[in-house]
Amino acid sequence: MGVREMVARYVVSPRGGRRGYPDITSALRAAAARGRAAQIEIAPGHYDEMLLVRGEVRLIALEGAGSVVVSRPHGTVLESSGAVHVEGLVLTGNDTEADAVACQWGTLTLDHTEVRVRGGVAVHARPHTSVTLRDSTVRHGRTLFSGSSGLVERCRFTDAADNAVAVIEGARVSVHGSRIEGSRIHGVRVCNAYGVVTGCELTGTGNAALMADTRAELTVADCTITAVHAEGIMFIEQSRGSVDRTRVTDARHGIGAASGADPVVRGCVLTACRDTGINVQTSGRGRFEDCQVVGAGNVAVFSTKGGAPEVHGCRVSGGNVGIAVTGGARGRFTGIGIEDLTGSALRVFDDDSTAVFERVRVDRCPSGLEVRGNGGTTAEVADSEFHDFALAAVAVGGQARVSLKGIRAERGVLGFGVGEEASLRVSDSGVRAVTSGGAVVFGSARLFATDLAVTGSGALGVYGKDSAYLDVTRGAFTDCAAVGAAFDDECGGRLVDCSVSGPGDTAVRHNGRVDLVSLSTSLPVVRNEEPVEVPPTIVNIFNGPVFNKPVINSHILWNNDNVNHVIQRHTTEDGPGT
Repeated sequence: MGVREMVARYVVSPRGGRRGYPDITSALRAAAARGRAAQIEIAPGHYDEMLLVRGEVRLIALEGAGSVVVSRPHGTVLESSGAVHVEGLVLTGNDTEADAVACQWGTLTLDHTEVRVRGGVAVHARPHTSVTLRDSTVRHGRTLFSGSSGLVERCRFTDAADNAVAVIEGARVSVHGSRIEGSRIHGVRVCNAYGVVTGCELTGTGNAALMADTRAELTVADCTITAVHAEGIMFIEQSRGSVDRTRVTDARHGIGAASGADPVVRGCVLTACRDTGINVQTSGRGRFEDCQVVGAGNVAVFSTKGGAPEVHGCRVSGGNVGIAVTGGARGRFTGIGIEDLTGSALRVFDDDSTAVFERVRVDRCPSGLEVRGNGGTTAEVADSEFHDFALAAVAVGGQARVSLKGIRAERGVLGFGVGEEASLRVSDSGVRAVTSGGAVVFGSARLFATDLAVTGSGALGVYGKDSAYLDVTRGAFTDCAAVGAAFDDECGGRLVDCSVSGPGDTAVRHNGRVDLVSLSTSLPVVRNEEPVEVPPTIVNIFNGPVFNKPVINSHILWNNDNVNHVIQRHTTEDGPGT
């Protein structure tokens, strides 16, 4: 017996006719009575009825998608149990308290079908069922997979009053090639479940376009997300997953991880995010590889409140701050390129924040690295370059501790500056073509430098003042316009196996508190005379000291923007809200 002979065929027409049924319900009853697989072909029209579909049944609109409308003023429009296939129907529900379409058990396929509701649940795949939506449209309601399995292909979800697609309670759902727009909350939410979203467009969601929470697993690839009020993609509550080759434009935050979440993000582009591109906080983690952040409104890559991301091969261009680690967070950043910002490229602020930077290149930013905080605030920078900085390549304040190894800084105002009670260690590094100085230490800060080369400074090689301490071993200061090394006030230290050469007038100008060990130079070494009693010179410095010549009896303000007769410290910090 052929397949066509095994399937009983029923025709529904409101106008009646030979061997026809006046409504869909009567055809369903006849099919159920025979107990065979049935195909119910429905003529165009508006049918006001509730469809209880049982067994192996196909409901087909005879004249194609949209020609058959089924609606109910109250309750569920279609309830299925068995193996049910719906093709070309428009199912309209008006009861926000009831599921418009519900799969009670078995499988349900909606093909070229439209579900319209006022709100609430449009399609509900109940536990242990399987629902497929293909080339279909859902308007205003959410599609809910609860402990079920599902497949969504080439569908459109418009103006959901809640989440457009919700995958919860262990459900497993894949969404491919679909468009989700105007959801009041999320486009797709995966909660304690498994979700795959590929090749989709999401726009205009009220909260995160894609959300993974409560130990969810979410896989995202080749998606486009635009005009989102919150995050483009968000992982929270110990969720896992991956995001590949996805573009987020005009979101508040591009991709976020929080509260123990740990995604892997690769090859994504985050453009014109209003606050941050990558945002990791509250013990969130994550590995971000080969991503681009373009034109972030506040911070391109932000780790805060215990966040701990690993970022590799990322490119940052335009925007305000490149990478910021604050609020006791940490992070490791390798192979990073940063260019054309309006603020600092790298920032480590607040108590106990810590960051490691390796193979970073910074071009055309006002400042390179800024570090400020208590003694637990640390930064390590290795094999990195800073070019064309308007202020300082590295500035350290508070009690923070920073180490630099293999650093090249050129064409700016100041190479390395450390003040207040901070500590800076520099090795195998060079500063070239700066207008002010290679390295400056003041307050009670400490600078330890080994194999430091300063070439072509417009004023000083190294400079110390106040009660700071400066220790340089194998330093080479070449073509410094004013002086190779200068020490004022009670600043102490030593120069070991150092050299000073070039056209300057003085090799070292010191205060008698410095040990000169094996100094190689043809220029004179000068002991400071007692300074003349004159009113102190106040130098207002936003990022690092700026000197055009040696200064004596000066007050240096670090990260200040308000100076009167009485020195007042006012520190500003950019950072996104959470």
